[in-house]
Amino acid sequence: MTFHKEGYTSLALTILVIFVLNAVAHYYLPDSPAIQWILYTLSFVLFVIIVQFFRSPFIKVAQDEKHVICPADGKVVVIEETTETEYLKDRRIQVSIFMSPINVHVNRHPVSGIVKYFKYHPGKYLVAWHPKSSTENERTTVAVENSQGVTVLFRQIAGALARRIVWYVKEGDKAEQGDQFGFIKFGSRVDVFLPIGTKINVEIGEVVKGGITVIAEL
Repeated sequence: MTFHKEGYTSLALTILVIFVLNAVAHYYLPDSPAIQWILYTLSFVLFVIIVQFFRSPFIKVAQDEKHVICPADGKVVVIEETTETEYLKDRRIQVSIFMSPINVHVNRHPVSGIVKYFKYHPGKYLVAWHPKSSTENERTTVAVENSQGVTVLFRQIAGALARRIVWYVKEGDKAEQGDQFGFIKFGSRVDVFLPIGTKINVEIGEVVKGGITVIAEL
């Protein structure tokens, strides 16, 4: 288990705030140990929340070209046939994973291949499970074509709390199944669009693990 690089600034600010609050309490309330202990407790809880949010566990990815692995920790909230209108412009099976603030927020490539399309979209911050969040929220869209010519498209979607999406990909990059392609801060959602006929291995409400759970078979 390591601390993700995207959390360095947040951790530094948290430590600074904790230090200032406790220093002020000691200076202005030297005779109020109860208040000081309350601040100690709150400071510890805040520190733990930040550390657990930005944790980045070591995982062993079992790569398989036929498998689509889960791009994020969370819970499956959508499995439905829909039309992907941005890049593929055809019918697809959409599988969506909701990431709560307590989940690991690393995003991983579900398949290996070449990044054929990437685009960042500024947008709203509707709750991540809102039906229009896929098309109206701040988001990124990535399409990866594997060696068999099969394209899998996936999106990072910001939520009501997630106010920053980070990505590490661009068109033309080689994607390795299980490698990190991004990070979303403080709650979010990832949509995966699969070819019609793909075998789906998960169900609505199922808890899944990024880089480990095989959500589908091409």
